[in-house]
Amino acid sequence: MRAAELVAPYPTVRLDTPVREAALLMASENLPGLVVVDDEGRPVSVLPGTQVLRLAVPGYVQEDPALARVIDEPTADAFLERLEGRDVASCLAAEKRELPVAQADDTVLEVAALMARARSPLVAVVDADGVLTGVITTDALLDRLLSP
Repeated sequence: MRAAELVAPYPTVRLDTPVREAALLMASENLPGLVVVDDEGRPVSVLPGTQVLRLAVPGYVQEDPALARVIDEPTADAFLERLEGRDVASCLAAEKRELPVAQADDTVLEVAALMARARSPLVAVVDADGVLTGVITTDALLDRLLSP
């Protein structure tokens, strides 16, 4: 089985997309993350939902989870306001990570290894020109591998 057999259409965002818009897209479509593409449709990064949360949740709460319990509900409910005025580029981790991109003829094992190595909930599949053709999510990969 090849990557082309598992690929599915998937929404994308650009570096200048507002973070709130990206978060709403993830929430409304129940997506684990989004592929960030350039103007030609080539993947430049993957934005996992967890990275959006890292930007929204104050660092002191991430470092000391006990603080999350003592912060009152109105304050806690407003933590997503920290995303206002920020774009997707500001969410991307500063450290360089492997871009989870596969070719259409990659095997399922190659895709699984890439996904695991990159710790990404999805892998972008590109054509010979590097343009996104679709995405393989962890769910889709596991469903296919575990089905009889």
